[in-house]
Amino acid sequence: MKKSSTKILIADDDAMVRMTVSKILEMFGHLVDTTSDGKGVIDIVDDSYDVIILDINMPDMDGFETMSRLNDLGFDIPVLFLTGAGSMDYAVKAINLGAYDFLTKPIEDLDIFNVKIRRAIEKRMYVLKERQYKSSLEDDIEVKALQLEEQNKLLLTYSNSLENATVQLMSSLQNAMEEKDYYTAGHTMRVTEYALMLGMAMELEENEIRILRRAAQFHDIGKLVIDLSCIQKPGKLTDEEWVLIRKHPTVGANIIQPLGFMEKEQFIIRHHHERMDGKGYPDGLVDEQLDDLTKILIVVDSYDAMTSRRNYRKNMSMEQALVELYNCSGTQFEPNTVEFFARSIVDFTPTKSVFSEEYLENVYKSNSK
Repeated sequence: MKKSSTKILIADDDAMVRMTVSKILEMFGHLVDTTSDGKGVIDIVDDSYDVIILDINMPDMDGFETMSRLNDLGFDIPVLFLTGAGSMDYAVKAINLGAYDFLTKPIEDLDIFNVKIRRAIEKRMYVLKERQYKSSLEDDIEVKALQLEEQNKLLLTYSNSLENATVQLMSSLQNAMEEKDYYTAGHTMRVTEYALMLGMAMELEENEIRILRRAAQFHDIGKLVIDLSCIQKPGKLTDEEWVLIRKHPTVGANIIQPLGFMEKEQFIIRHHHERMDGKGYPDGLVDEQLDDLTKILIVVDSYDAMTSRRNYRKNMSMEQALVELYNCSGTQFEPNTVEFFARSIVDFTPTKSVFSEEYLENVYKSNSK
């Protein structure tokens, strides 16, 4: 049953925010209801709403408690959290509650805002279609087999959509926070590009490439919950500062742990600072204890660190960094991986969409011709 227009519920204790967001949504053709707190949401919500936008910091019943109550009601309406200050703790808590995405305030990019709202509406449509399929199965036994097949396809699409939304949510938060540091801006994107380039050169399977991409995308996510302001200071780090920095692989793996579909990525993230000779961290693993994907990330992360500018040293040229990789081949880096990387980096052309599923599909299509 097709709806003529979409209906959105906004909860924020700031009247100006409610009015502003309402006007933007109405400009895009949506019907909007507003309330000033979480209790108001619980009082008026029903199955007619397509999207709910919740402020996190509200009196009496905050956004997370409201989300928990909504889960109990079982309407399956996508929830987007509206917040002025993001943190990794917020992201993990939101994901565990089943939130769809974050919206930051003030809203500055209307195009991105509109895209996020439309994607949430599409998710709601999947839920409603699933209900239709279940109803049809009960009403018409003769077409049960066909409709069950369609339902399974829908559930698979919905499951994949949830995985992608989770990855996109964490990636958006990580990139926004990374860009605030001049010396780390772009590091995640470059490392992901190098990892995919090397994975393709080594002819990894498509599923391995997907795992490698996600691991590269979140390899430094642990830095987001550790105070690493010492990285920006001039001069060498103290022993205490090095101890703090070395915690980030373990912290990153712990952040990823609740996401069951990223078990292999969790291993790679935890061990991307290990060495072939066992002198790395956090676990001192050696060559045979590390898989090929981890060895790839160790090489490309180190290469970008060497060729990126820091406030306490000059960056190396590509040639100088390759010499360093070869010098440490067999002790820090796996020799075959270094060899493939050195041959591939010379002709490497950066991309702009390495985080998208479409990117991988296009690459494999072109390689199969």
